[in-house]
Amino acid sequence: MTIRRREFIALAGAAALSPALPRFARAADNVSVYDFERFGNVRILHMTDTHAQLLPVYFREPSVNLGIGAMAGKPPHLVGRAFLERFGIAPDSADAYAFTFLDFEKSAARFGRLGGFAHLKTLIDRLRSDAGQGRSLLLDGGDLWQGTGLANTMQGSDMVEAANLLGIEAMTGHWEFTYGEAALRANLERFKGEFLAQNVFLTEEAAFNDAKAFDPASGRVFKPATIKEIGGYRVAVIGQAFPYVPIAHPRRFTPDWTFGIRDEELQKLVDGLRSNDKVDAVVLLSHNGMDVDLKLASRVTGIDVILGGHTHDAVPQPIPVTNPGGSTLVTNAGSSGKFLGVLDLELTKGRVADARYRLLPVFSELLKPDAAMAGLIEKMRTPHAAAYAEKIATSDRLLYRRGNFGGTVDQLICDALRSEFDAEIALSPGFRWGNSILPGQPMTMEDVLTETAISYPETYILTMTGSQIKDILEDVCDNLFNADPYHQQGGDMVRVGGFTYTCTPAESVGRRISDLKLDNSRPLEATKSYKVAGWASVNAQQGKPVWDVFAKHLASGKMAAARGTGVALKGVDDNPGIAEHP
Repeated sequence: MTIRRREFIALAGAAALSPALPRFARAADNVSVYDFERFGNVRILHMTDTHAQLLPVYFREPSVNLGIGAMAGKPPHLVGRAFLERFGIAPDSADAYAFTFLDFEKSAARFGRLGGFAHLKTLIDRLRSDAGQGRSLLLDGGDLWQGTGLANTMQGSDMVEAANLLGIEAMTGHWEFTYGEAALRANLERFKGEFLAQNVFLTEEAAFNDAKAFDPASGRVFKPATIKEIGGYRVAVIGQAFPYVPIAHPRRFTPDWTFGIRDEELQKLVDGLRSNDKVDAVVLLSHNGMDVDLKLASRVTGIDVILGGHTHDAVPQPIPVTNPGGSTLVTNAGSSGKFLGVLDLELTKGRVADARYRLLPVFSELLKPDAAMAGLIEKMRTPHAAAYAEKIATSDRLLYRRGNFGGTVDQLICDALRSEFDAEIALSPGFRWGNSILPGQPMTMEDVLTETAISYPETYILTMTGSQIKDILEDVCDNLFNADPYHQQGGDMVRVGGFTYTCTPAESVGRRISDLKLDNSRPLEATKSYKVAGWASVNAQQGKPVWDVFAKHLASGKMAAARGTGVALKGVDDNPGIAEHP
């Protein structure tokens, strides 16, 4: 076994989770909560899904994150008090605020914002210094370049500069691909680290036409793995990009490339690193999503740790998974710059003897911002500062997005779409990025862009039948709750405006969605046509960018009263993945 069972037990019970933090006074020089005993001879730092958030943020964790079937009640599908109990986190603590939605507004006032690259820089430098010269590695799991107006305008080049100053040595990707090949490659030319993706290959036509590839013989577009010499040991890092880029996003962005999980190719790569390159540890830097990683870990042998991302699950302790050749630790490190994963390994020649893992919340008020990073951020933001600072409205409620079925941000976006286009129905994609905004907080154009900034923001109007609308809901629901994780693509349910429905997540495909009713309580008729507004279509559209529509609606002052998600749930009453469903 790569790591012995008794070592997993020690890992889970000992230092896998930093103790719940006490109440703290707001003092930038108080960093004692980040002091812990040094362990091992190699330290790997992992961040993922920051979505270009250079500044500290509020981000409410979900109150609904359902696991169905074999995944029910298991990490990452725990929320609220069930989450706290599973991971031994004290209620009403700073960790409870960071990892759950509980008492979010009260705790936000008490503990402040999290993340921010200037604060991350301070923490990363401290942790690398504690590990010792030449004994650490900083990795990014993707979704680094997208998520703000600045990143969208600069096509991610701002984040390349920040990543270089932060010292990221390797990364993989997802939304990075949505800028298109030319912008992606231009950014990678400036990136000082390595971009790794073992699962991206040329299409047959692109290979025939000699399209650019890292390895033309195999068709691999990017370098699949790198070997780092750390403290006298050889650590292999394999990149696993998001497997469904051409399905989840417009195909036109990556017309020459195919993706996929490709666990057979991954197994061959791991075997080669073990037998030919004689590495002492193998780490998979993954953007699969945690459920996919858990299944992959049961099938692919020889991987010591999977550092996971994509599904934005902040999981304090690694999950050990056994497989025919041994065991693998599976982690997922949250989103929005809120967390930093710290993996300490005790390596001997050829294997991992022991491991410790912590997922540290990045409390911005406990960390003095790094001056160089703060200066870089200010320099990049200055040309756009006036436009971003434009006040559009004041939030009259807590605005958030994350949750399986709906968030108040997307309710407002649906209202904006229906109002702008006089549509009966609105659909908004269930993206998991987008910051939270507290009641009474001014809403600026920067806030609007943080919820909407993508490279295909065009709105659309379509005529759809009730049957077609139901089919869309069934398809997205199957993506979210399919019993086979390899058929899940991440993200949450499409948000809806103008109608309600009932969802039974544990039902089979095609049978989860029922009782569709318009806001006037009339049934949504299968053969009747309806005017539907939406945005972020995978098909090219010509409408206004959604951020203009959203900003106009907010500025009108005609925001409807807060309401529920419009989704009634069946069969999940005892599921610990649901604690609050408005």
